[in-house]
Amino acid sequence: MTASDPVSLSFGAALLLGLSFGAGPCNLACLPFLGPVLLSSSRGVRAGWRILLPFSLGRLTGYTLLGCGAGVLGLWVQEWTTAPWVRWLLGGATILVALSLLPGQRRSAVGCTASNGTPVVLTMPGEVETTSAMLPGALFLMGAGMAFNPCAPLSLVILAAAASASAAGGFSLGLGFGLGAVSIPSLFFALGVAHFGSQVRAYLWQWRQLLEQASIGLLLLLGIATALGWIAV
Repeated sequence: MTASDPVSLSFGAALLLGLSFGAGPCNLACLPFLGPVLLSSSRGVRAGWRILLPFSLGRLTGYTLLGCGAGVLGLWVQEWTTAPWVRWLLGGATILVALSLLPGQRRSAVGCTASNGTPVVLTMPGEVETTSAMLPGALFLMGAGMAFNPCAPLSLVILAAAASASAAGGFSLGLGFGLGAVSIPSLFFALGVAHFGSQVRAYLWQWRQLLEQASIGLLLLLGIATALGWIAV
């Protein structure tokens, strides 16, 4: 398909396209990046949203900027997404997330068992667990880096935005696609992966530091491999 073949999409069509993308390939692409973060730092579904919100906002911002940029600059934006700096952004942001998760001051954890046999992790009072202030920003950049990586549905949205020759039209298409693309993965990771991670930490609380270190190490390796182009997202 070339620029001479006009493509027209409505906001609703872009939203449905994003939903179909988010229900399948997107979850597979996001899992290696978000899974270790949730396993390392999540304390359940509520805490998982603190990770998912900046990451999803980064993706939504990236898709919207691509749509708006295509409406103004045309198909040049499609070539822009294949430039090396895109993988540098995603790889660098992933490394930054890993560094943000390096163990700081932690509460002392004590394991016990509830009356129904469920393992419970208690925390000793007087000690405060700290989270790096740069983690939300790093997650936002990682989400934006995921959005800037080209895929077939996104290419169609960019083509339609370029055909509209309108910043407003491109903004609408990018926003619609982004809302669809982030909604299902956000629910999946919040209700599924974050809950699973909290259960793993509850049952394996005595190895929690090892789990955190392994997750951070995996993110570092993933970030380096992505930045060097060894892994295509």
